[in-house]
Amino acid sequence: MDSEPGGARSGRRALIIGGAGAAAVLALAQKDAIARWWWRVPGNDKPRRPGELDYATAQWTGADDANWRRADRPADYRIDRVVIHVTQADWATTLRIFRDPGHRAATHYVVRSRDGHVEQMVRELDVAYHAGNRAWNERSVGIEHEGFVDQPKWFTAKMYAASARLTADICRRHRIPVDREHIVGHVEVPGTDHTDPGPLWDWDRYMKLVRTAAGAA
Repeated sequence: MDSEPGGARSGRRALIIGGAGAAAVLALAQKDAIARWWWRVPGNDKPRRPGELDYATAQWTGADDANWRRADRPADYRIDRVVIHVTQADWATTLRIFRDPGHRAATHYVVRSRDGHVEQMVRELDVAYHAGNRAWNERSVGIEHEGFVDQPKWFTAKMYAASARLTADICRRHRIPVDREHIVGHVEVPGTDHTDPGPLWDWDRYMKLVRTAAGAA
């Protein structure tokens, strides 16, 4: 059966318009990709200073390059999660293994048990290998806490308070909601086989401290 008069012509016009629309969408996507990844073009790398900190009261000890990868977050990956870890090691061991290229993992920060001291090991704009899930590595900031999941003595008041201030600051700078959907334990990352921070981590206490620190800021 023949189409209505002008039907073939209309169909051809729709196809052309549809093709042009698809091309426009593709062009916008390419433009967006260029805007996100411009820094990877030789000569366009974002200037960096050795030892530069994202959290003012931290101290810098750089993780080995094999344990993280260069990025330009949040321009290329939006940061919308904070992941809480427990090291299963003491302070010196944790810093040593994060500087070991064979370890293939590190977090952005480590918090010491006895006094709440914060060490930054990876810049927040870069992707640390900490969550055991590539997409979550790209979207999150990882915080390790010195100690062992089955030994409550490591979870000191000073450590909780210092970590809460750090998390509140990260959430403020990246506009992350201060709630348990966006501040999670390593055990909650999809696909992970880790159990930290473990059942002895006091989430109610911690989240109250984070909210207080966020409100004060």
